[in-house]
Amino acid sequence: MTAEFGSARSTSARSPSEQSGSAQPLSAQSPSTSSHSTPSPSTQPPRRRPARARWTGPLGLYTPGSTWLHRLSPGYKIAALAALSVVLTVWRTPAVGISALGVAVVLLLATGAPLRQTARALLPVVVVGVVLGVFQWWSRDLSAALAVTGTLLALVVLATVVTVTSPADRVLDTVVRAAGPLRRVGVSPEVVGLTVTLMLRSVPLLVELAWEVRDAARARGLERSPRAYLVPFVLRTVARAHRTGDALAARGILDGEDPDEEPR
Repeated sequence: MTAEFGSARSTSARSPSEQSGSAQPLSAQSPSTSSHSTPSPSTQPPRRRPARARWTGPLGLYTPGSTWLHRLSPGYKIAALAALSVVLTVWRTPAVGISALGVAVVLLLATGAPLRQTARALLPVVVVGVVLGVFQWWSRDLSAALAVTGTLLALVVLATVVTVTSPADRVLDTVVRAAGPLRRVGVSPEVVGLTVTLMLRSVPLLVELAWEVRDAARARGLERSPRAYLVPFVLRTVARAHRTGDALAARGILDGEDPDEEPR
């Protein structure tokens, strides 16, 4: 114990300079330790939010599944949609429109489609239907508003059920088979199918083009100028149509020729 007490006194009797010298290795390691420390939140770069998917409409919402609606042939679904369109247009009453809308919503839920994506695709159509219903209520009466809005939304939701449960290639095959009798009058069923394909493809392309024009106008500070939206959109739409027509003409499709057939 005497030896331990003496060593303790010798340690406490050291000068402050000696004590600071003994602590020097610890202070020398502090810069290396601080260099690997986590930067403060003020120096961290701001996190960018992921790009939000742009609206392309109800087209392209096909969801694979095994429900009875998926197993049903696209031809039957298209024929049923056409028949219901005629029925809802002829018997356009509030009861029929609201009932058809309820049945359409139940069928859409039965398909197992993603609710968030489907609701986002149908939101602009729903807004247009509500605005149209308010106008009908203001100009006519509530009964006409419910009939028009219910019929419109029911047909849109039923068409969405067809696109959700039917692959695009099967739908186009059905259109080509249905247009088979037109071959007798000189109309190629393949051209009819190609026309439907171009129509279905043009809708999301035009929506994407409208978004690009809007972003370009905002980048130039012209977000409040209608001319900055309409003029570029019309010009680019016409240019895209010309390029599509030139591509079809180069393949001999517009002339009714087979591009793979060798010239005589």
